[in-house]
Amino acid sequence: MAHLTEVVGKYSELIARAALMASGWEAISKAETEEPFDISARDPGTGAWCTFQVKTIAIRDDRNGELKVNGRKGNGKPYIKSDADYFIGVLVGGGNGPKAWMFENRGITEYWGPQSGEGKRWIEMDLDFKREDFAENNETEAV
Repeated sequence: MAHLTEVVGKYSELIARAALMASGWEAISKAETEEPFDISARDPGTGAWCTFQVKTIAIRDDRNGELKVNGRKGNGKPYIKSDADYFIGVLVGGGNGPKAWMFENRGITEYWGPQSGEGKRWIEMDLDFKREDFAENNETEAV
């Protein structure tokens, strides 16, 4: 049986991929080889390829329930921009279903959020897949 940490991590990756898909990101894929990022995808607006490191969010009860994402690799060093462009933090548990936020990798060891301000903003990702958004695009492309 898999260790709980592994199960939660894999679940968070699945939620992150679903959130990217529901947000219109394209060609979402998981690396087949060991890479510093978990997911790559193409931005629907610019067509640029981006990489994502997925982390499960910790709730800090000792800090008024603030949300924290660990920005460290296994060796204790922070992920740098060449490792991953963005983080996707996934909040699991609590009975209200998962939530996901995307934020820019700034090369630091801890991210606290959601916060506002340039370079610190966590953007909540919509997990509600809306068929009509995709049906409209597909009908336009078929013409």
